[in-house]
Amino acid sequence: MKRIKLLIPAAMIFFSSCEKDLKVDAAPDFDVTVDGTAHKVGQPVNFKFTGNADMISFFSGEESRDYNFREGRKITFNYKGAKLAFNSAVTGGTQDKQLSVLISNDFKGDYSSLASIKAATWVDITDSVALGTGTTFVNSGSKNISSFTEGGGPVYVAFKYLTRPQLVNGAVRTWMIENFSVQSIELFNGSPLVVKDQAFAAFTVVDEDKANNPSRTTMSGTRLSLRGNAYEDPADPKYNPENPIYDPKNPIYDPKSDQYDPLAVRPEYKPYDPASPYNDPLRETWAVSSAITTNEVQLAPDRPIAIRGIRNPKLVEYPYTFTKPGTYEVVFVASNSTIDEQKTIIKKVNLTIAP
Repeated sequence: MKRIKLLIPAAMIFFSSCEKDLKVDAAPDFDVTVDGTAHKVGQPVNFKFTGNADMISFFSGEESRDYNFREGRKITFNYKGAKLAFNSAVTGGTQDKQLSVLISNDFKGDYSSLASIKAATWVDITDSVALGTGTTFVNSGSKNISSFTEGGGPVYVAFKYLTRPQLVNGAVRTWMIENFSVQSIELFNGSPLVVKDQAFAAFTVVDEDKANNPSRTTMSGTRLSLRGNAYEDPADPKYNPENPIYDPKNPIYDPKSDQYDPLAVRPEYKPYDPASPYNDPLRETWAVSSAITTNEVQLAPDRPIAIRGIRNPKLVEYPYTFTKPGTYEVVFVASNSTIDEQKTIIKKVNLTIAP
């Protein structure tokens, strides 16, 4: 009993300490100096530190490492030209000319039915892009779609997949789309910007008759796989009334038989209905992109370089070499942290980097 009495206060002390937040006493006593503000490309700039901080991050002020764009940046284009590209491949089946590529700038974004999609004006651009002919992915080439984007308003790209009756036309094929992208024609820092990629294209798959003939289309962040609906074949063994699966005397249903399958359930025989319109129909499946707006591009946040972590030795200096001339606002973010709290100080240095 004495041991129990001793343990209770210890447990109380332990749990009470866990309930207290781990506080940070103060922001870092941290400062940055540099020898002069004019330097040259290719020559290290040596930043010297006084004081100390648990963690230090460094924004050089260069493209993608600019503190002012740590929340992201939006680029606005005066010229709204754009180009489209993707890779495609095809496998299985025998049906040809199943895939079409279309574009619209008056679609209203209503994906609720095929009728609402087809109410828009869609221009078929299939003949102006290259499509795969086998399992090796083929690049479509860079298709200029500026005539659709020059108004600045959203455009939509669609892949239309046609399933013809398979008893007559052969089995459907699986069309695969990867690396879909729409890029700006106007350059930003010497390169085009990706306006929309495969992941953010967020294709919506719309079947002509999802209730009775859903396609077998699948989609991930990197691949769209278009495949037609299954069909009913009168030669399928399930339409043979003599199929042993329908025989109540089949030993798989007999608990006394060594062939007994406790999971087997005898199905109800349903004959093939030659008059059913759902057996092997002509069907369309569309995969339609999200809205693509080309007059603005939202870039990802600029990121710093972490130059000191909480477990690293104290840092007294940091050399950095700039590769392009220009005027840069260099920012150091110094923090003292616990799991519950962080206190931060910002230090800025303006530099001119000559050629």
